[in-house]
Amino acid sequence: MKVTPFRAARSPSVPPARSAAPDADTRAAAEGRSSGGFLARAALLTAVLSVAGSVLGLARDQALARLFGAGRETDAFLVAWTVPEFAATLLIEDGLAFALVPMFSLALARRAQGAPGDPVRALVASTLPRLAPAFVAVGALVVVCAPQLVRALAPGLPDHALAVDCTRLTATCVVSFGLAGYCSAALRAHRRFLAPAAIYVAYNTGIISAMFVLGGRWGVRSAAVGVAAGGFLMVAAQLPSLLRQLRRRDDDGVERPAGTGDQARPLALALFGTVLLFALCRQSQVLIERFLASGLPSGAISHLNYAQKVAQIPMTLSLMLCTVTFPVVARAMADGDTERARDRVERDVALAACLVLLGAATVVACAPQMIGLLFQRGAFTAADTAATADVMRVYALGLLGQTVVGALARSYFSAGRASWYPLAAMTAGIAATAGIGAWAVAPWGVTGIAAANAAGITVTAALLLAGMGPRSVPVRVRRVLGDLVRPVLAAAGATVVGAPVADLFTVPAVSLAAGVVTVVGVFVLLGRVLRVQGVVPALDFVRSVTRRLPHGRFGFRSRVLVRFRDRFPFRRPR
Repeated sequence: MKVTPFRAARSPSVPPARSAAPDADTRAAAEGRSSGGFLARAALLTAVLSVAGSVLGLARDQALARLFGAGRETDAFLVAWTVPEFAATLLIEDGLAFALVPMFSLALARRAQGAPGDPVRALVASTLPRLAPAFVAVGALVVVCAPQLVRALAPGLPDHALAVDCTRLTATCVVSFGLAGYCSAALRAHRRFLAPAAIYVAYNTGIISAMFVLGGRWGVRSAAVGVAAGGFLMVAAQLPSLLRQLRRRDDDGVERPAGTGDQARPLALALFGTVLLFALCRQSQVLIERFLASGLPSGAISHLNYAQKVAQIPMTLSLMLCTVTFPVVARAMADGDTERARDRVERDVALAACLVLLGAATVVACAPQMIGLLFQRGAFTAADTAATADVMRVYALGLLGQTVVGALARSYFSAGRASWYPLAAMTAGIAATAGIGAWAVAPWGVTGIAAANAAGITVTAALLLAGMGPRSVPVRVRRVLGDLVRPVLAAAGATVVGAPVADLFTVPAVSLAAGVVTVVGVFVLLGRVLRVQGVVPALDFVRSVTRRLPHGRFGFRSRVLVRFRDRFPFRRPR
């Protein structure tokens, strides 16, 4: 028996023809409301799990500092840590995702248009069997060339042999991160965000467990074992969900098995090449930092690492929205709707800038309190806290540039075409980082290296914004610049007021809480006065999450409440 939808009976005065087939404007508005609510919930879910992963990442760094301090052993491990850092950027966060998400979005669009066979399965069949052996080959190459790699990364490192051992243990992450990144890109293109958002929870759990279980016998090598175990946990967390998507039925309920219409498409080597080179060039900032710091006293690399890990938390959280909306932008470009893609990118940049600048103001105002509360225990001394806090404050100056680069780079690759301009912009930024760092390391040490990092990424952000247009999503550059200047002023004012408040108290937890509350309050107040575009969308985002009940892919919904919502839909004021 066919049940009449509740929505169809809500307006008796409407003629039957219109109630059976609503006009295009009504249908588009309903889809827009549904998409907006879904993106809000997806961003919230991704943010919550990312915060959980970041908290576990801090716990991982705390365990590393508590068990092994900040000396020659941790310096050796952190040189080996370059391998998973590069692998995460190239294969999970930026490189592979920038190429695969648009490819899966195009395949899904072709599937929705009724293309023969299943374009999604055809894409998997043409890409995964070629990428997996490449991951294995690169991982084996890292194992074989570990001594030369360590010598190139840190020629002045005291414990070369330990770094080689840790590098060989972490080389397995090239394979595991590659498979995890492939699963993440495919699931996000399918608008499934739970499993991809949970991967760093699994990863950091593996590292922490290995350090505590094996640290007494194997020392810092236990952390490298944890990297290997955590990488395969990332794959295990996503594989069941991906397999379900590949076996799914389409919206019309008709199964589309692989058949003669599934023609393997050639691997887009130019696209993969430009994306991976861009991500590799971006991550090479870490190589420059560690190369320059390897000639400084023991502990310098560790201070840079701890400072960077904490300072980048605001950037990671601010880019969560861009991670969620990247498949939306890619799908809009696949459908030829550049205006929708442009509006989405402009809103994302404004909101991400607002969030990251609020975080940067908090980091600068409360750096000593954060580092002391997080790390100052065991082998991590007060001197380590002071040095790390100084570096973290300088790192924070580049957080806006990092966020803008992360947001705009996605738009350059959202159409699924190769683009060399982002690589050229990143190369210019890396050249600035290397030149400024080589000049500043002698007089200022690790703070000079951090300043070079901030300057170089800011150069790249400026070049990417200046190049927006036919090469990517055609955003309105002047409007974006206006959306960036105002929150910078609000963040500067919040920092000036919040830093003295954080210094009023002697208890670290109370001092940190007072500083954070002051910075947030002043930032929101100045944001209202200066009409910061990101403040209102942020509050609207929170309201959209809290007012809409979870449903669909995120839980079960009550029939009565759904009917009430359909009868009285929430509409934002124009």
